[in-house]
Amino acid sequence: MDELVLREDAGHVATLTLNAPDRLNAVSRAMLDALQARLDALAADDGIRVVILRGAGRAFCAGHDLREMSQARQAEDGGRPFFEDLFARCSRVMLSITRLPQPVIAQVHGIATAAGCQLVATCDMAVAAEGTRFGVNGVNIGLFCSTPMVALTRNVPAKQAFEMLVTGEFVDADRAREIGLVNRVVAADALAAETAALAGQVAGKLSAAVRIGKEAFYIQREMDLADAYAYAGQVITRNMLREDTAEGVRAFVEKRAPRWDP
Repeated sequence: MDELVLREDAGHVATLTLNAPDRLNAVSRAMLDALQARLDALAADDGIRVVILRGAGRAFCAGHDLREMSQARQAEDGGRPFFEDLFARCSRVMLSITRLPQPVIAQVHGIATAAGCQLVATCDMAVAAEGTRFGVNGVNIGLFCSTPMVALTRNVPAKQAFEMLVTGEFVDADRAREIGLVNRVVAADALAAETAALAGQVAGKLSAAVRIGKEAFYIQREMDLADAYAYAGQVITRNMLREDTAEGVRAFVEKRAPRWDP
């Protein structure tokens, strides 16, 4: 079997490709395991500064593999152990993306539905091709998208998220940008180049500062205002005391480019 998640490195940017195009990159247990392995390897790779996540073929990701889920439901136990394990694996992958030291950019085309939409919402940024459709459509088959809801409601205003969840309707790329699900919408033939340009821009920053900032971004978001400021004050102090940050400040004052290690 071909690898379910491909990795290709170009400089300081790693691209992960969901590689089950015949199933619209459905999130099977095997796909989750393959993606988890790639994320675990990236977490320990100091040479990679940005990660791009994309899908092979006609779509980004059509959500969980309903054929696999239907087969599991036929077991004598009704599939409970399978489903508990499946959604635990899925949650671990989503948390791993958030906790990955490097920013992750979703490069989205075709459709991103249910767990596919969850992946987009979980990534730190997203660039979508014109014509892409997003949905948390499980309610259409009697399955409320409870786990995708967790990521969606942390990206999208409550009423818009709830409407998507209870109607099962798609939103197009422009609407996804309006409500905050994606950062940019570009022509389909420019998708790869625009995503690579954004990745390159981020990769050009001081990697240590970006890593510190990503971790702090998600931690402070869960705090109340006073605790968030207290925590952020400690983080920015730690960042400021780094010698490479001091070099960046000197370079700004001296009107030159910082001399950081490549």
